[in-house]
Amino acid sequence: MEDISLVTVVFMLPLVGVLPLLFVRSLSEHTMKWLTLTVSLVTFGLSLLLLYNFDTRVAGLQMVQKWDWISSDSFTIRYYVGVDGISIWLVLLTTFIMPISILASFEPIKDRVRLYYIFMLLMEWAMIGVFVAQDLFLFYVFWEVTLIPMYFLIGIWGSEDRIYAAIKFFLYTMAGSLLMLLAILWLGNEAGTFSLPEIFAKLNSGELSFSPSTERWLFLAFAIAFAIKVPMWPLHSWLPDAHVQAPTAGSVILAGVLLKMGTYGFVRFNLPLFPEASETFAPYIALLAVIGIIYGAWVSYGQDNVKKLVAYSSISHLGFVMLGIFALNSSGIQGGILQMVNHGISTGGLFLMVGMLYERRHTKMMNAFGGIWRAMPLFSGLSLVIVLSSMGLPGLNGFVGEFTILLGSAGSQVLSLWFTVAAAVGIILAAVYMLYMFNTVYMGELDKEENKRLPDLNWQELWSLIPIVIMVFAIGLQAGFFFNYMDSSVRDLVQYLGDTITATAGR
Repeated sequence: MEDISLVTVVFMLPLVGVLPLLFVRSLSEHTMKWLTLTVSLVTFGLSLLLLYNFDTRVAGLQMVQKWDWISSDSFTIRYYVGVDGISIWLVLLTTFIMPISILASFEPIKDRVRLYYIFMLLMEWAMIGVFVAQDLFLFYVFWEVTLIPMYFLIGIWGSEDRIYAAIKFFLYTMAGSLLMLLAILWLGNEAGTFSLPEIFAKLNSGELSFSPSTERWLFLAFAIAFAIKVPMWPLHSWLPDAHVQAPTAGSVILAGVLLKMGTYGFVRFNLPLFPEASETFAPYIALLAVIGIIYGAWVSYGQDNVKKLVAYSSISHLGFVMLGIFALNSSGIQGGILQMVNHGISTGGLFLMVGMLYERRHTKMMNAFGGIWRAMPLFSGLSLVIVLSSMGLPGLNGFVGEFTILLGSAGSQVLSLWFTVAAAVGIILAAVYMLYMFNTVYMGELDKEENKRLPDLNWQELWSLIPIVIMVFAIGLQAGFFFNYMDSSVRDLVQYLGDTITATAGR
């Protein structure tokens, strides 16, 4: 076996952290919390080494680890992992969000503490696995494994209707995944391998090819699974229930990372595997994305439950990501990838804010608050930064991603300019519902006795929000640093798409 790569170390460390929680029964609750936090922090630290060792000039996979896992005469399934410019920031997003989520769980989680932190580390392990897997079967395994800990996080530690929300989340995602599994089996059988790089090589050489109808069916099988996970309109109805019923950390992980598995899947699989079908379906997916942008914003404005407002805002924001991806140009795809990270940071921060308010008042209704800036000035100031980030204020992270997506959409050769115009309206609507929420909850008179006694942030809450705020400014002010890491991989992908589509048109 070859030397262990850094990708494998980052990927496997959360699983190693599960072992003492499983087998050392004498651990105190305090020790379990700090052990889990330490494992997640070390994982984040090692993921920064991934970034340090990443060569931005290389478009392909780096720090690769590969060995045979299941071998037979007819097929081989491999443990095959690595990172490139498309996945590196999503790995970093995962390892960044997890310590914040764990720290935010210290006070709220009182029951079944050992089991809770086991599921948190298993979730981190599986999510990293999705972003580094380079074998279709291995990817599918981790795609499905993520369902299990999230199902239990919602079902055990969620709110009143948690069982309904957990089952709905599980069934929706599982239904889409079965279609993807059938496509993976067919594709692996035709290619003689489940290895993505080998499949790409065979497609490039002409050794493997699909008829136009076959390519479209395969595209749709993958796309439905990914669209449910995003979630795209009209496959979104599981999301508000899951978010509202999940514990705070569950909502942060769900919005921060889990939804990005869907958008990542489109970039990693649909575009390079099925370039002609991607061009064919691009206007239709862009239409659904724009409907999601407007619909999510409109429904968000109508909410009186602040957690449900943030949940519907995810549908709107991720519509921007999908619009950027299916612009099928470098600006759109790079903006889409960066906006995946931005959404994870900003919406994760919004759910943290909602959770902190809920722990103080045990209600998510906006009319229960009002004027809390006077009682909680530090919390309110940090909340304002995160709200402005979600709105896309220039100088903050959300603006960079949305601007680049609109730039890509406007310059797309496959999309109408009207998609860009409609998406820009969505930005205005985002300002409307976010400012409405902030004004209702934070501003005005402090006229309710319960709110006058609200304590400001404790140290755990402060250190959950500070990293979020730092990254909001870091990406907003130094976006070039983040684009630099994805530039070579995205340019290579766009070149491949262009060449393939041009060759097809020539035939």
